[in-house]
Amino acid sequence: MTIQRANTILYCGRWEETVRFYEETLMLPVLMRKEWFVEFRLSGSAALSVADERRASISSAGGAGLTISLRVSDAEALRDELTEKGVEPGPIRSIWGARAFYLSDPEGNRLEFWS
Repeated sequence: MTIQRANTILYCGRWEETVRFYEETLMLPVLMRKEWFVEFRLSGSAALSVADERRASISSAGGAGLTISLRVSDAEALRDELTEKGVEPGPIRSIWGARAFYLSDPEGNRLEFWS
């Protein structure tokens, strides 16, 4: 098997808020937008999609049991930027030799940013 592209799909009850969070707060580029589905670019071959559970065959898990881990160039600078936007990220921690912080999207999915 050769994987050419990766996409994680989040099924959301708070779909509109979650789309706004990824698009406006995290400023992820939109690859595709439908009435109930938005796909964002994370990196060259990785994407994150947000689907409205009311139109999908899968319900929201409410963020249970999921962490989206994203390596960024400077976790501390990103944390400062998000704080200025009114987001309340957790404190910077040292984890496995990296600097990291956590926050949750409006659906309750945990995001880990590290560098």
